[in-house]
Amino acid sequence: MKLIVGLGNPGKKYDRTKHNMGFMTIDRLMDEYGQTQMKKDFEAEYCKFKVDGETVFLVKPLTFMNESGRAVNFLMGYFQIRPEELMVIQDDLDMPIGKVRLRSKGSAGGHNGIKSIISAVGTKEFSRIKIGIQHPDKQSVVNWVLTPFSKDQAPVALAGIDQAVDMVKDWVKGDTIDQLMNKYN
Repeated sequence: MKLIVGLGNPGKKYDRTKHNMGFMTIDRLMDEYGQTQMKKDFEAEYCKFKVDGETVFLVKPLTFMNESGRAVNFLMGYFQIRPEELMVIQDDLDMPIGKVRLRSKGSAGGHNGIKSIISAVGTKEFSRIKIGIQHPDKQSVVNWVLTPFSKDQAPVALAGIDQAVDMVKDWVKGDTIDQLMNKYN
């Protein structure tokens, strides 16, 4: 099984904001895999389908960023998903806009959504795709992450989402995390 979780905040107010890079990536993956409907359960929106015999879940937690772990833990418990079958897609303030990095494990690095998942599932041993949103120059971090990209930044951010989509698709096809890190990092 593959549990792919995009982090973000639910609701129109947060749609297309920098903090919702994970949600935007899940939306693109839905298109790529021809999925049109998500179920609401386990404090999340998710869809479940098969790719070459592999069960795939695309998930958007509805708990808001800081409580993302609750939804992830519910899904992992109910569907008996192991940490090595979990891939989380997150925004990252410490990388330039659109830069993408894959990590096989690690600390939260200050990201509250990741902190929540680590706390809820009891391990740091799960993969993450980090998509850069850059640290703000003059405004507060909260204002920065909760605003959309500028007209100039948007194409660069979308290119990062494209790369994250490619990483996920390769992982679903069977590439290992090490193979993906060698290919994409």
